[in-house]
Amino acid sequence: MTTGDMRTRPMPNEIGTILFDESAIANRIQELANEIGEQNGSGEITIICALTGALIFTADLARKLESPVKIDCIRIESYGNHSSAVSTPEFSAPLKNGIKGKNVLIVDDILDTGHTLSALISYLKRLRPSSIRSCVLLDKPARREVEVNADFVGFTIPDQFVVGYGLDYAEQYRSLPYIATIDQSVAS
Repeated sequence: MTTGDMRTRPMPNEIGTILFDESAIANRIQELANEIGEQNGSGEITIICALTGALIFTADLARKLESPVKIDCIRIESYGNHSSAVSTPEFSAPLKNGIKGKNVLIVDDILDTGHTLSALISYLKRLRPSSIRSCVLLDKPARREVEVNADFVGFTIPDQFVVGYGLDYAEQYRSLPYIATIDQSVAS
């Protein structure tokens, strides 16, 4: 992060270490778009955004893809107001459009225990898309409880609670332009 970025957006006191600044995130998203494009070719992609954490990531990624893109959103909650994921994610808003015969790309903010991505894949398979791939901004393999991997990963991180760039703690910090650790006394 540049000095100018820090002056225009002060860092909250609860923020620990900045893991990925705006530039690193933007560069990695372009790389992910290229990787997705290589695998998908020029065919249309239906992005399923896992709300709310993946909203910012989805928007930035969709703008970088060269293929035609349709976007739908699904609300699935794994954390609530806690710093650790619950074992059974809850769907609270279904898809608006059908995905039968479509090439689907699930976009989520973080792959942690694996429960959310696994539940999303199972749910979407019942809707009979042509293909399902997944893209996560962050992968935290140390916390995996369900055997599932993303097809595309932005960054792999250690077992630390992180916020920013869409990720939150109790609905706070989503609008930070970077990804950072948070003081554990706040996220407990």
